Amino acid sequence: MRWASAVSDHPELERALEDCAASVSAALEGARPDLLVAFVAGQPLEACKRLPELLRQRLGRGLVLGCTAGGVIGGGHEVEQGPGFSLTVAEMPDVRLTPFALTDGKLPGPDAPPERWEALVHVGRAWHPQFLLLADPFTLRAEELLTGLDYAFGESIKTGGLASGGDRPGSNLLFLGQEALREGAAGVALAGNVLLDSVVAQGCRPIGAPMLVSRCRGNVLLELEGRPVLDVIRALYGDSAAQDRPLFREALSLGLAMDELRSEYGPGDFLVRNILGLDQQRGGIIVGAMLRENTTVQFHLRDGATATEEVLKALTRYRSQSGAADAQGALLFSHLGRGAHLFGRPDHDTDLFRALLGPVPLGGCFCNGEIGQVGRTTYLHGQTSSFGVFRPRWAG
Repeated sequence: MRWASAVSDHPELERALEDCAASVSAALEGARPDLLVAFVAGQPLEACKRLPELLRQRLGRGLVLGCTAGGVIGGGHEVEQGPGFSLTVAEMPDVRLTPFALTDGKLPGPDAPPERWEALVHVGRAWHPQFLLLADPFTLRAEELLTGLDYAFGESIKTGGLASGGDRPGSNLLFLGQEALREGAAGVALAGNVLLDSVVAQGCRPIGAPMLVSRCRGNVLLELEGRPVLDVIRALYGDSAAQDRPLFREALSLGLAMDELRSEYGPGDFLVRNILGLDQQRGGIIVGAMLRENTTVQFHLRDGATATEEVLKALTRYRSQSGAADAQGALLFSHLGRGAHLFGRPDHDTDLFRALLGPVPLGGCFCNGEIGQVGRTTYLHGQTSSFGVFRPRWAG
């Protein structure tokens, strides 16, 4: 198994692709890659449609997976707020790659048996597959997809993200094989001599105390422990340090407890979800998740220092694991709100990755939501960096 990755900010897509293709071909010493993961930013959709065919002409018949994005990552570098093209490839001679595309209407129902999910992605549980997933945020219920795949493939790792190049249905493209899709999801199941490790770093720190949801409607939070939620937020603001108060306007999030049986909670014990706005009519806040009464939540603030600390902790913890030394390639799915916007400079997360794990080829993109595993459950995150690290299952 060999990986290579490259990135270009050339404004002409064909030139950017040619530059990246030349770079990865040299790294693979002319070998034809089996998997090509490509991300493109800042280009018209009509031009992007040709991407699978251009890759085939230049690099052969390897399986293409990718999407349009708000920013790209390749060769261990990040390109944001402008044209960018990222290409990460892998030669995987002992790995079976199974592509699948699906639309929202094809998702099995909540009572469907595992066999329905196996048929959907064209692989069986006995294959012990790993999954790379890309989805359009406007046309697919990604969380239902992840719940179903966890149910059917509980031992499999899933990583990926939501396309971020557009702001409405039909404004994103997903690339799979020789197709450019405008809706649904595209994925690849990898089976054989490959393992996938998930490393997720959230960029928020808790404020205040954990509280129970006492009243909610769908994804609208109305009361916490009998108090109107807006009163709770006003009290938090009043008690916060002066340097934290400006963060309340754009960086306030809500964490949902991942384990309701814990007696105490700390950083990392919550799944952080964005606050999307106010429900003026009902006096509540709109959260990027469905809520249930009598569950534990805690407000969080996003800031660069906390995000840096979380990435360092997550990657240091992963480096200490026995398999980390065998890493051959990696993909990073980072939220659009991170990068230079959060840290004040590009290459923040990629620099930390290389400092801790060495020159492992690293590609990826900036997403509208990041797919990564925490504990034994796969979540659709927000404001995170989700790394998928690939290594061989056996020596050879």
